[in-house]
Amino acid sequence: MLRLLGILVTVLSAVAAAVLTWPSFFRVEGVFPIAQMIAFRTLLLAGFGAAAAVLLLVSLIRPLRPVALALAVVAIAATAANAVVVVSRGLGTESLPQKSEDSIRVMTWNTAGEATSANSVAQIAVAMDADIVTLPETTIETGEQVAIAMRELGHPMWAHHSEFGEDGWDARSTTILISPDLGDYAVVESSVEGTTNTSTVPSAVAMPVDGEGPIVVAAHAVAPRRTAMEHWRSDLRWLADQCGSENVIMAGDFNATIDHMGRLGIDGGTLGNCHDAASETGNGSVGTWSTDMPGLLGAPIDHVMASEHWVATGSIVLRSLDGSGSDHRPLIVQLEPASGQ
Repeated sequence: MLRLLGILVTVLSAVAAAVLTWPSFFRVEGVFPIAQMIAFRTLLLAGFGAAAAVLLLVSLIRPLRPVALALAVVAIAATAANAVVVVSRGLGTESLPQKSEDSIRVMTWNTAGEATSANSVAQIAVAMDADIVTLPETTIETGEQVAIAMRELGHPMWAHHSEFGEDGWDARSTTILISPDLGDYAVVESSVEGTTNTSTVPSAVAMPVDGEGPIVVAAHAVAPRRTAMEHWRSDLRWLADQCGSENVIMAGDFNATIDHMGRLGIDGGTLGNCHDAASETGNGSVGTWSTDMPGLLGAPIDHVMASEHWVATGSIVLRSLDGSGSDHRPLIVQLEPASGQ
C-alpha cells in the first residue's frame, strides 16, 4: 500500500512540475493560480532546486529512501528544465549597442502615476536617447511635463495619450512620447474613446499621419487578479491583434510574461506577429516588476515587441532606479530595420 502511495505521489508531482515548467503545452498558462505562479519562473527554479536538496537529505532515511529519491529526480529534472529556459532568455546585459542612423530606441516605464517625477522620466529618456517612450499609468499632463523637460534637454518629443474617464486614477491613462524625427503621429480615435481597447486600463495606438513610420502601440493590460482573469486574457488577445501587420512597435506593461503568450503568437511571433525584444537580446529573465525584489527574482511583465520589419539588437533593464518611486523598472530596447526593409 505504501509503495502504491509513493508511486501515486511521484506521478502527481511529476505532472505538477511539468505543468509549471511547460504551461502552454497543457493550455493552462491563463488559468488561476497557475498564471500567477509561472510569472516568477526564477522563483520556481529556486523552489524546485530547494525541494531537490531537501529530498536528497530525506533519502538518507532508509524507509523513505525510494520515494524521496524518486521525488528528488522529479525536482532535479524540473530544476534543470527551468534553468535552461531562464538562461536561454537572458540574465541581463549592462549596455546598448552604438546607435546608428536607422536605429530606433524604445523605452517603456510604468510610472505608477505620481510616484515617479516627470523630471526623472525625462532625464532617463534623454540619457537613453529614446525615440519612443511609452508610459502606462501616466496622465497627459504629466506626459507633457516630460516632453517639455526633454525639449529643454535638447531632445524634443510629441506627447499623445489615451484615457478611460477622468476619475483621477492615473492607471486609467497611458501616454506615448514620439520623436518628431519619426514624423507626425495621431492616436487612433477608437483607442482614445475606448470603443476598441484593452478592457480596464487603456492602451493607445498611434498611427503615422504620412503612413510611412511604424504603428506605435503603448500597451497596458489589466493585472491578472482572480476577479479579472477573463479581462486579462481578452486584453492579451487584443494586443496580439494589434501586431497583425509587418511594421508595428508595441511597448508597455503587459502584466504578462512570454510564458502567458505561448499560444498567442503567429508564424513564430511571441504575440501576434511581434517578437519579444528583451528575450532575444539577453534580458528576458530580468524582472521588471516589482522593484521590491531583486531583478532575477521578479516578473518580466513589461515588454518591447516589434514585428518583422524590425530586429532587436540590444536591450537593458534599468535596475539602478529601484528607489525612484515606481514599482516597475524601465526597459529600453534598440531596434534596427530588418535586412531589405
